[in-house]
Amino acid sequence: MEKLENHISVLLVEDNVLNQKLIFLNLSKYGFKIDIANNGQEALDKLALSSYDLVLMDLMMPIMDGLETTVAIRNKEKTTNEHLPIIGLTANTYDADRDKCLDHGMDEYMAKPFDLQEFFKNLRFLGLIK
Repeated sequence: MEKLENHISVLLVEDNVLNQKLIFLNLSKYGFKIDIANNGQEALDKLALSSYDLVLMDLMMPIMDGLETTVAIRNKEKTTNEHLPIIGLTANTYDADRDKCLDHGMDEYMAKPFDLQEFFKNLRFLGLIK
């Protein structure tokens, strides 16, 4: 895995500070621009002010969880005709969790702990990198 040719801006929506730091440090060294939201409501607030190329969305958070937040994002997109790729993040690895993520509008799903190779594979699948 090499540094990105073009910067990709990522909104990391994660309430666990340790996970925030781990993902931030891993992605920063490859040239990603990362902004952090601690819950779904903060994510919606940030999305109202800035645009991102990708959202990494934890499923289980206080205030507003990742599934609710994704539905809110997808509902807003109906008026803008835009599509923001969202990858769900969860500690669970059940097939039903993946299905739930996709059913709520996420584009892909990753289990924690965060795996860089899987992340880059997902970026290729989503067409964000070659």
